[in-house]
Amino acid sequence: MGCTAAHLAALLLCVSIIAGGAIAGRQNGTNGVSRPAEVRIGALFTFDSVIGRAVKPAIELAVADVNADPTLLPGTKLSLLMQDTNCSCFVGTIEALQLLAKDVIAVLGPQSSAIAHIISHAANKLQVPLISFAASDPTLSSLEYPYFVRATQSDYYQMSAVASIISQYQWREVIAIYVDDDYGRGGITALGDALAKNMAKIAYKAKLPPHAGRTAIQDVLMQVNEMESRVYVVHVNPDSGMTVFSAAKSLGMMNSGYVWIATDWLSAVIDSPAHVDSDATEHTQGVITLRQHVADSGIQQSLLPKLNNLTRKGTRSSFSSYTAHAYDSVWLVAHAVEQFLSAGNAVSFSANQNLQAIKGSSLQLDSLRILNNGDKLLEKVLQANFTGVSGQVQFTLDGNLIHPAYDILNIGGTGFRTIGHWSNFSGLSVAAPEDLHSVSLDSTTNDMQLHDVIWPGQTAEKPRGWVFPYHGKLLRIGVPLRTSYNEFVMQDDGPDGVKGFSVDVFKSAISLLPYPVGCSFVLFGDGLKNPSYSDLVQKVSENYFDAAIGDISIVTNRTRLVDFTQPYTESGLIIVAPAREIGSNAWAFLKPFTFQMWCVLGLLFLFVGTVVWILEHRTNTEFRGTPRQQIMTVCWFSFSTMFFAHRENTSSALGRFVLLVWLFVVLIINSSYTASLTSLLTVQELTSGIKGLDSLISSSSAIGYQVGSFARNYLVEELNIADSRLVPLNSPSDYARALELGSGNGGVAAIIDELPYVEIFLSKYCKFKTVGQVFTKGGWGFAFPRDSPLAEDLSTAILTLSENGDLQRIHDEWLSGKKGCESDDSELGSNSLNLSSFWGLFVVCGLACAIALLIFFWRILFQYSKYNNQVEVEAAIVNRPARLTSIKSLISFVDKREEEVKNALKKKPNGSQQARIGTTEEASTLPL
Repeated sequence: MGCTAAHLAALLLCVSIIAGGAIAGRQNGTNGVSRPAEVRIGALFTFDSVIGRAVKPAIELAVADVNADPTLLPGTKLSLLMQDTNCSCFVGTIEALQLLAKDVIAVLGPQSSAIAHIISHAANKLQVPLISFAASDPTLSSLEYPYFVRATQSDYYQMSAVASIISQYQWREVIAIYVDDDYGRGGITALGDALAKNMAKIAYKAKLPPHAGRTAIQDVLMQVNEMESRVYVVHVNPDSGMTVFSAAKSLGMMNSGYVWIATDWLSAVIDSPAHVDSDATEHTQGVITLRQHVADSGIQQSLLPKLNNLTRKGTRSSFSSYTAHAYDSVWLVAHAVEQFLSAGNAVSFSANQNLQAIKGSSLQLDSLRILNNGDKLLEKVLQANFTGVSGQVQFTLDGNLIHPAYDILNIGGTGFRTIGHWSNFSGLSVAAPEDLHSVSLDSTTNDMQLHDVIWPGQTAEKPRGWVFPYHGKLLRIGVPLRTSYNEFVMQDDGPDGVKGFSVDVFKSAISLLPYPVGCSFVLFGDGLKNPSYSDLVQKVSENYFDAAIGDISIVTNRTRLVDFTQPYTESGLIIVAPAREIGSNAWAFLKPFTFQMWCVLGLLFLFVGTVVWILEHRTNTEFRGTPRQQIMTVCWFSFSTMFFAHRENTSSALGRFVLLVWLFVVLIINSSYTASLTSLLTVQELTSGIKGLDSLISSSSAIGYQVGSFARNYLVEELNIADSRLVPLNSPSDYARALELGSGNGGVAAIIDELPYVEIFLSKYCKFKTVGQVFTKGGWGFAFPRDSPLAEDLSTAILTLSENGDLQRIHDEWLSGKKGCESDDSELGSNSLNLSSFWGLFVVCGLACAIALLIFFWRILFQYSKYNNQVEVEAAIVNRPARLTSIKSLISFVDKREEEVKNALKKKPNGSQQARIGTTEEASTLPL
């Protein structure tokens, strides 16, 4: 698939014009490998243009330097043929075909992207590389143009740099002013793609006709000045671009509040020697522009004197990025031809058989010949790798120069200053791009910024980037005309016509904005029932309203239409159901604890009593006596501790320790019992049988919802509840009446509504209760059209209201005192306390008892061992057997009083007995 019909027509017309003037002498082809004495290259650009004046001496100087280099193309002279395109696509096409008819092996140019699109088709057929130093249209990198080689940076990268600048200053919308040709359209398309990656967009594309006059430019500028965005990206040709800023200044659009970003065409104008003494900087004060980055090097300094010698008298040459790329383009061709010839290829041309087949034509198409092995020459061009004036000349796989980078300039005073750089490697940075390639990206994150900018109007404060495009007209703010819950929004006889909690929040937030905003509140609804909030949001998306305020829930389907501010209050759906008080009965005192809990408590009382008895039995006379008396003591002591009425004193340290822990447990149990019993005697239970959301969904009962609320759509679409079960209700009195009637009597079993409404409803009707927790999380916000910057600024203002306490103050003014019911239980129906509530206490008590018993029995065993040894000694003296060797003996020993055991161990034997047991007397002292 080749060129379009328009392109073919242009080519045929151009060939007919130049056929008679084709040069008869041609370079003779040869099948040998000898180097030709001369190779021709062409240059195609507008001589009398900003770029043309910068590149013409550079190209001539580069050709001279190549011919003077003995190591490059030895024995072969590089000849230069230049054609002037005269800033005309038509003339440029003719001139290009004239160059191709002169058997050039490569063409430097064209300068224009539009001409490059047309001539690339001819270059493809004739296999002649086009090496352009200025055509930056990204679409020229298409596979459709294999013989087009871009020796400059693509606007794809330049627009990425522009998008990074816009993102740096957090602007979301821009207006693109561009020339409506291939160059302009391709660049702005790339800008739109780059902005989309940074969550921004082009709000409007202002097209300028090629070679537009001042009147046409002023008309376009006056049109964009009526729009909201104040960030302008100007992408035009350097020869006519200054008229844009001249017209903008005359219209007052170069004052504070405006942002102007120009692509590298403006830096080309400023760098041009013809504009050094002009008013270029006077009309562009505060403008940000880009310039292709060329690292400083000694090569540049050595070229400047040579360039000055080639320019006209009295004109001083300056060095621009286009100068560097044009100079390197000549060397690029020279290196490629050298490698082409060194590989044994000959420079030869052959007739195009397709053109030869056209008989009887007066166009003499045979003047255009194919470069033999042109594909190999193109391959050598794309394989180039050398250091030129512009830096490293090397191509990526997609045919672009490596390391694309731009300087970011801020024009001010009589010149400009560099405020930063951009590269595809590091993004924005104040460090030079070549310095960042040698370090890791992580180490450069602190440099992702720009120096301070002096904006139009000689201000250092960052412009907001947008204004209200209403020119004194008030914003139309849609306000729902509610018939219920007027605490949030209601009609008023005051100057605003509305008041309420939501209205006061909006007014307070508006007052915090750093710019004035005039508002006109327009009621939405018929006044008979609550309006549909989804319809209100739809009106905002259709620009019928400039915004909508009120109790508007932020839900997914609405966020697809409009932008919401930060929520100013929390919301969410919750269930309301009827409830009744539970009647008391004779056994209500047992309900605080479950049956299992009562059993465990009884056993624990007996267990602790038994442990205390064991610990006190040997030392405390109150815990001794007949077996019947001791059993009664254990039972009495155990249960009397419940009321802290026990009469028995504990004398042992272990007994007191266990009793202290147990009394703490009893205190917690008593307090919990009292609180639970009090709650049970005053609690309400649900009469509808609804225990939560799941039981409501699974039932067939009718469900009420508020008219205009999103609840209906949520119930039907998200919870799959049949629409026939849903009953619309309008006011709190409707709520109460429907709940009292019940589902089977024309009412509803429950109502699902948003939490703020439910709180007000329950403050008036205490015989209804909420069931479960809020099952959707959300909030209320103010709605604005998509991408409205006012939504973002109001969100910041709402956060400020929240932080300084004004939001809570407004809430208290309108909604305080609304909680008339004391109970705010979210879960209705109290449950009896069970073991899970006290297992920690029981474990602590059990551990205390276990530790005390272990210490006690360790002492018993220690005493028993000593006591048994003494009895054995006495038995040996009187020749009678020891009798403390059985379990019965141990139990009998445990039952002995502590004092009796100690006295027995203190007895000293007589005579020989004293000697025999003397060694054990000192050990009779027992541990306490």
